[in-house]
Parts: sequence; C-alpha cells; structure tokens
Amino acid sequence: MDTHIGGRIVVGIDGSDGSLAAARWAAVEAHRRDLPLRLVAAVAWAGHAPIALPGAGEEYRRDILLKAARSAVDLAAAAATEQAPGVAVDVVVRGGVPAHVLVEESARATLLVVGNRGNGGFAGLLLGSVGISVAARATCPVVVVRGTTDHGDRPDGPVVVGVDGSLDTEPALVFAFEEASRRGVPLLAVHAWVAEVMDPDVAPYIDWDAVAVEEERVLTDTLAPWEAEFPGVEVRRSVVRDGAARALVTAAEGADLVVVGTHGYGSMRGLLLGSVSQSLLQHAPCPVAVVRPAREEDEEPADRP
Repeated sequence: MDTHIGGRIVVGIDGSDGSLAAARWAAVEAHRRDLPLRLVAAVAWAGHAPIALPGAGEEYRRDILLKAARSAVDLAAAAATEQAPGVAVDVVVRGGVPAHVLVEESARATLLVVGNRGNGGFAGLLLGSVGISVAARATCPVVVVRGTTDHGDRPDGPVVVGVDGSLDTEPALVFAFEEASRRGVPLLAVHAWVAEVMDPDVAPYIDWDAVAVEEERVLTDTLAPWEAEFPGVEVRRSVVRDGAARALVTAAEGADLVVVGTHGYGSMRGLLLGSVSQSLLQHAPCPVAVVRPAREEDEEPADRP
C-alpha cells in the first residue's frame, strides 16, 4: 500500500552541503521506491547582485547565477549517482522564488526532499524560511534531511511517528507505517500528553494513573486499524507525560526517520508552525518527514520544464 502516488522524488538543490546530503539521501530513497530522481535549483533574479560584481550588468549577473546553479545540480547529480548507481537522475534549473518553485514541483512528486541548511544565495533553501514554507504548502510529503548523509548510519533504526489521535495527523501515521514496512524496521508511535492548566488546588486530587491509562487507550485505538493494514510491521508504543517536542526529539535518537503531521490538537497543537515542529526541524538527530493532509483548495500547478 502506498497512499502517496507520484512519478518522482524531487530534491531542492542550492549548492550547500545540506543539499548534497539531501541528494544522497533521496537517491537511496529513489532506489528503494524504484522512482526517478529530479534535482531542482531555483534562481530568483530580483534582488541578486553579487558583492564582487556591483557594477555588472543584469544579463551578466543572471549568467553567473545560472552557471552557479547548473554547477550545483551537476555536482548533486554526481553525488546521487555515486550513492545509488542505476537511479535515473534528471537535473533542472528554473527561474523563480525557491519556495514557489518547489511547491509547484511537489504536485508531480511522490516525495520532496530538502537539506536542513542552505546557502541563502541563489536558491536560499534556509530551513527557517523556505524549508518551513515548503513543508507547509507542498502537496506531497516533505523530508528535511538532518543528522545523516545517507541511510547507512541507522540501517535498523525505527521510524518514529507522533500520534495525538486527531484526524489531521492520520496521514502522517499512514506514511510512517508505509515507511516502516518499506524499510523493514519497527515503528515507534509516540503519544505525548501534558496536564491542562487547572486550579492548583484541584490538581492534587487528580488520578494521574487513570489519566495515563486513558492516554494509552487513545494510542491503542488510533493504531489499531493501521496495525491490521500493516501486519508485518512491528509496532512499539511510547506514552509519556511530557511535551510533544521533547518526547519526539528524544525518541528520534537512533531512528531512521521521524514523521509528523502539519496540524495537531491538544498536546501536539500547531505541529508545523509551532514549537513542536520547530524543535524537530531544528534539533531532530535524523531526517524529518512532514506530511500535510490534502486540502480541497489545493490546486495542481502547471508543470514546467
């Protein structure tokens, strides 16, 4: 079962070490999925005037940026081919704002991959801006490659997924089961909960053991249909009374991949743009997959060469 059907894996390239790591990671993933790889560099013309060429004409500056972008995708293609020989690799340099270009590319992709740090420069794949924007708006799952340059460092590491029981995080849960099945590794489902703010005079009388049992039930009920769908996946559970960000970052130690949704409720509210996702995207010790639920207003942009 694969709920994310597309024709290729797309990687955002900007010439940074982070984008090279993303290309290598994506090459292994493309081999595993038997999909072609598309390496994309985006060049936004407006506002680019290299310091070394303050008096150069617009056409000359544009030519320099294009050459730099082409060199970056060619270097990334060589790294990807070395990492996973036999994977079909396509390279393209497109004009446009990087975040917009990558979101457009996501409409034809099974997976969109970016590095965790960028150069700024001609592609500007900085996690704090472009990376988060792409993860929020892409029409396919987005992986931000952190903590490793390939799949070899954690060959038996689990896939970790944050679970809060809401419908909005269900796509992330399905994606995590698919990835664990594809990799042949366990799935570690983490359900973090914290006490709601309440009258301090009442708190001592709360049966926290009973609350913990109820939280265990939420996780069990949420996982049940997907365990039936993926009987070959070993499922491990972790229910912790802690903040979701800290619980997931901790659980990701030694993991092959950590998966989150873009929205959550309760302990995982604001999972993309809030503190939980920020902590994962900035501090997770392994690649982070962000899976956004499909929305009716999503429109498939026109394909561009």
